[in-house]
Amino acid sequence: MPSSLLLEVPALADFNRAWTELTDWLSLLDRVIKSQRVMVGDLEDINEMIIKQKATLQDLEQRRPQLEELITAAQNLKNKTSNQEARTIITDRIERIQNQWDEVQEHLQSRRQQLNEMLKDSTQWLEAKEEAERVLGQARAKLESWKETPYTMDAIQKKITETKQLAKDLRQWQINVDVANDLALKLLRDYSSDDTRKVHMITENINASWASIHKRLSEREAALEETHRLLQQFPLDLEKFLAWLTEAETTANVLQDATHKERLLEDSKGVRELMKQWQDLQGEIEAHTDIYHNLDENGQKVLRSLEGSDDAAHLQRRLDNMNFKWSELRKKSLNIRSHLEASSDQWKRLHLSLQELLVWLQLKDDELSRQAPIGGDFPAVQKQNDVHRAFKRELKTKEPVIMSTLETVRLFLTEQPLEGLEKLYQEPRELPPEERAQNVTRLLRKQAEEVNAEWEKLNLHSADWQRKIDEALERLQELQEATDELDLKLRQAEVIKGSWQPVGDLLIDSLQDHLEKVKVLRGEITPLKENVSYVNDLARQLTTLGIQLSPYNLSTLEDLNTRWKLLQVAVEDRIRQLHEAHRDFGPASQHFLSTSVQGPWERAISPNKVPYYINHETQTTCWDHPKMTELYQSLADLNNVRFSAYRTAMKLRRLQKALCLDLLSLSAACDALDQHNLKQNDQPMDILQVINCLTTVYDRLEQEHNNLVNVPLCVDMCLNWLLNVYDTGRTGRIRVLSFKTGIISLCKAHLEDKYRYLFKQVASSTGFCDQRRLGLLLHDSIQIPRQLGEVASFGGSNIEPSVRSCFQFANNKPEIEAALFLDWMRLEPQSMVWLPVLHRVAAAETAKHQAKCNICKECPIIGFRYRSLKHFNYDICQSCFFSGRVAKGHKMHYPMVEYCTPTTSGEDVRDFAKVLKNKFRTKRYFAKHPRMGYLPVQTVLEGDNMETPVTLINFWPVDPAPASSPQLSHDDTHSRIEHYASRLAEMENSNGSYLNDSISPNESIDDEHLLIQHYCQSLNQDSPLSQPRSPAQILISLESEERGELERILADLEEENRNLQAEYDRLKQQHEHKGLSPLPSPPEMMPTSPQSPRDAELIAEAKLLRQHKGRLEARMQILEDHNKQLESQLHRLRQLLEQPQAEAKVNGTTVSSPSTSLQRSDSSQPMLLRVVGSQTSESMGEEDLLSPPQDTSTGLEEVMEQLNNSFPSSRGHNVGSLFHLADDVGRAMESLVSVMTDEEGAE
Repeated sequence: MPSSLLLEVPALADFNRAWTELTDWLSLLDRVIKSQRVMVGDLEDINEMIIKQKATLQDLEQRRPQLEELITAAQNLKNKTSNQEARTIITDRIERIQNQWDEVQEHLQSRRQQLNEMLKDSTQWLEAKEEAERVLGQARAKLESWKETPYTMDAIQKKITETKQLAKDLRQWQINVDVANDLALKLLRDYSSDDTRKVHMITENINASWASIHKRLSEREAALEETHRLLQQFPLDLEKFLAWLTEAETTANVLQDATHKERLLEDSKGVRELMKQWQDLQGEIEAHTDIYHNLDENGQKVLRSLEGSDDAAHLQRRLDNMNFKWSELRKKSLNIRSHLEASSDQWKRLHLSLQELLVWLQLKDDELSRQAPIGGDFPAVQKQNDVHRAFKRELKTKEPVIMSTLETVRLFLTEQPLEGLEKLYQEPRELPPEERAQNVTRLLRKQAEEVNAEWEKLNLHSADWQRKIDEALERLQELQEATDELDLKLRQAEVIKGSWQPVGDLLIDSLQDHLEKVKVLRGEITPLKENVSYVNDLARQLTTLGIQLSPYNLSTLEDLNTRWKLLQVAVEDRIRQLHEAHRDFGPASQHFLSTSVQGPWERAISPNKVPYYINHETQTTCWDHPKMTELYQSLADLNNVRFSAYRTAMKLRRLQKALCLDLLSLSAACDALDQHNLKQNDQPMDILQVINCLTTVYDRLEQEHNNLVNVPLCVDMCLNWLLNVYDTGRTGRIRVLSFKTGIISLCKAHLEDKYRYLFKQVASSTGFCDQRRLGLLLHDSIQIPRQLGEVASFGGSNIEPSVRSCFQFANNKPEIEAALFLDWMRLEPQSMVWLPVLHRVAAAETAKHQAKCNICKECPIIGFRYRSLKHFNYDICQSCFFSGRVAKGHKMHYPMVEYCTPTTSGEDVRDFAKVLKNKFRTKRYFAKHPRMGYLPVQTVLEGDNMETPVTLINFWPVDPAPASSPQLSHDDTHSRIEHYASRLAEMENSNGSYLNDSISPNESIDDEHLLIQHYCQSLNQDSPLSQPRSPAQILISLESEERGELERILADLEEENRNLQAEYDRLKQQHEHKGLSPLPSPPEMMPTSPQSPRDAELIAEAKLLRQHKGRLEARMQILEDHNKQLESQLHRLRQLLEQPQAEAKVNGTTVSSPSTSLQRSDSSQPMLLRVVGSQTSESMGEEDLLSPPQDTSTGLEEVMEQLNNSFPSSRGHNVGSLFHLADDVGRAMESLVSVMTDEEGAE
């Protein structure tokens, strides 16, 4: 928009800013809508997105009044301006933002409708998918139950029927799979802009499984049909083979009879004819060998299927008959051959036969050796098994030949005599006949033994090889099943992994849900480690057996191990990323608090999770939130309130509003504390626990007061305040009791409800509280005004006197109950008076009194109203009263009554009566009857140093924090609380009061001097907000606390001393007048038995005198103690005057200290009559403790000289000298106060 228009129409700037903000918000909302993707098929994810869309639509509707206000403002601007260009721009922008609003609303509604349709379609698809998976499971289960193939007709027929039924069922179930596929295609087509990986992968798996089931069923059907055909053909083949065996056996018998005829060997033609017939028979036998083995193998299978039945016995007999006939036929064939070959060269033929057998055995052994090694996968070993089975069949076929040859050799050697052998073996001729016969025998026997040995060796080798094959088949089958199972489970897990969205695309609110899902997946895949180990163990076992896995198996194992490792890494990385995202951006993180500051500030986090703030403009860091620093600076405006209780309460009220704790009810606070299980009050809380609890509190407040609560800012500010109060060292830990005390003290609740709740936190299970527990509560409570620099007016940070006061109120009971604690708190003890005043300040904020202030003339009076009880119709507003302004004729020490609510007629009449009564009272009456508005707590300076003085900036060094974050040098508040409480209970039990005679005054004063010395030393260092800006405040405080008390004590002691002396003189004269012996001094009088009533009266009076003298001596001792205290305080003032004045620097940023007012001393509460509602409690007022500024030429050096002269080197310990000494000190203090006040006024 042109700047000239903004100058001409200034209201356009506000309109332009509001239009820009709303336009930017709509643009951002539109981008968020378009970027939000859901997992199609995930009902939970879709429902979450629908809920978020609904919430977004509600937010849009809640902003509609803003749009309407903008349109109304635009119309008003158009009506007010006559600039046509401005009117055109306004019209254009309104049209644009209306169109943008309508587009965003349309996008939201269309997206919501799309999500509802997606939810409906996904539900239908999931139902169809479950149905498809169900039928797949049924089909898979049936196929798994059909692993073995039966070999009986009935069983085969039954299996064929079942297979056909399953095929029929599959055709029906195909509809379910098709429905799931159609719905999946619809999801993939209609919602392609969203994440459809889950639908795609599940659909592919279902279709792959369905195709695998169809393939397995087809193979099953083919195998059953083949088995059925075999069983139908088996009886026919068996009958045919048996018939052939019968014919072959007949032929063999005929040939055998022919070969056994005499002189057959002499007929060479007949031998050749018989040999030809034998060869034909042997050819038929060899041609039927495979048929025999097939029939035998199939018969064994059928026999196993018929085990235990009559058919099995019948088939067994037939198979035995077949085997017997087959064996007999082969034997007869061999016998026929042996007889036909019997001639004069018979030993040579036997020799050649044995040599042929040896060669054959060697060849078969080599062939068997070449079958090694065992294959590396199941199909290879299965093939080796088939080859070896054929090899064994060949051995079985050759076995009769070998046995027959060996038997023939044995018979030949047995039947032929040496003479016959000699004739058969003609060469060499030079050898004698006997030796030639022996050579033939030895040669044949040796070859027969070699054949027999090689045969046995070959059989053993074959059996060993078969054992290895069987073992390898078993192990490889286990490995195959294990790898298939592992592969299936890995694929299922990888499907889930593949459906993961990038962490950056996830919604912050869904991070925890996604994290839980990934953890569930991690738990589900943990058992896979055992599967992987089992697969690897099987592979190692095969290696130890000498089985080298095939490249396929090796690659499969490597692939499975790699996928398992990648899956583990992916899951752990996913969990880590989600943890980091949840930590950095989730509800439990501090990320949402980064919006609590604006540029150039940045919120950072130290290693112990404590936040600090970086100013990039000045390149500085500080612990305090920028808004907290501004708040502290604004609290300095309240330093003109002259009464510390009201000044503290008003500061706390401003702090309470800034933290929005004035909106927090006690019940809501208790619910939040219970929700986070904060029951162990002694336990420390870390920063995240504090933030979580505060977030719960402020989220609830935001729901109730949407326009008043900025959750990130409030959480950060409240955390900052709690750390300033209870963790000044920024250790990152706060006790649960401290956290509760801080929150409950500033929440919105009835005062006594707060008292009851706080007492309950420190009370035991029986409902009683001892000194130590009460000390913990009061110490935590006093830290609140201490952080504002107001602790001195409430008895100091030493709360032991307050604990003693409470238990003295309870008659020194070892434990107190809630009722006694409430009664004591109703008296408003000095250490806790700021809390009820805070409630009165809150109640008076909205009070409107129909009266006029007699000083500033304000009417009506807003806030507190102060009515004089000395003058009629005299009212003062809170501003004039707190600033100490008075009207002519009215003094500040006059009695007044305070109202925080409008007065009633009854209260007006009562006040009139009191004014009338006070008209007849003199100024001396008011001076002699002061009434305090709180329960004073007697203190001796600050008492013993029961705690590490946090207010006195630490003089014990601590380890610095890392350079990456700022650090303050303070001790841990919580360790001090525990140490303090223990010492408090110990001292209360052993010593009682500080004024007890058992305490050495010198020792007590020495400790006090040490405390003052440490305090003065700490004034040179950086200090928190409680550091005074000049010694004037301490001087005024000392004057107000000591001077009046000292003068009153001295006057009372002198008056009582004079009265006692006069009484003693009178009694002595009376005694001498009666002629009695002189009366001894009171300490020397000894009780005697009374001889007469007069003597008894005198003895009683003497006892009374002794008691008076004892009290007088005790008061003298108190006076001397006060003298020593005053001396130590003046010593501290000397040190203060010698030290340079330093400004308080807080957390790297120089701020004006919101501490006590440096322009005046103050009592902890104005001395007046308070009225809250209709209840009143009388108290008289007193004058302001600070004298008005006076013109004086007395310098600091003269004041120091006067102070030094106030304490001569030798002083007497009598009442008169103490009185004059106190008078000199008072005058010195007045001069010093005047000088310091003039200096501050000049500055």
